[in-house]
Amino acid sequence: MKEEQLNILLADDDKDDCTFFIDALESIPISTNITTVHDGEELMELLNTESTKLPHVLFLDLNMPRKNGFECLYQIKQDKKLNKLPVVIFSTSFEQEVVNLLYNNGAQYFIRKPSEFELFRKIIQHTLTLINQEPVSQPAKEHFVITIEDSLSNQNAVKL
Repeated sequence: MKEEQLNILLADDDKDDCTFFIDALESIPISTNITTVHDGEELMELLNTESTKLPHVLFLDLNMPRKNGFECLYQIKQDKKLNKLPVVIFSTSFEQEVVNLLYNNGAQYFIRKPSEFELFRKIIQHTLTLINQEPVSQPAKEHFVITIEDSLSNQNAVKL
């Protein structure tokens, strides 16, 4: 991919989480453009608009009104126009059977939202670095969940 600027779509109904995410993006050395939507219906309407250029990555919260993240992921992966879109699920909870379901339904990565800003910033930077590499394909299951440990070791190994 290696674009000059990554186009990011964020689907999250929590305005504070959206602000947190945007602040994290502004503090990393990757050029980004972000669009936000606040529920699953709004997300799917935007993605299905003919004039909409698909983003490089979708960060999708699971718990949203009108249509939740599970429903959106399923719809995206069933649609020929949308199914190659990398979808990064992020959530405050971490249940192994949910993570397995998300992996089996085609999500690119899963992130458990850290509450501390610096950790969140590092995990977003690490995820975008992975997304910006070619080819973008679903990793092996053992690399599906991005942890803060992954992000910290990547920071030490690779200077961005």
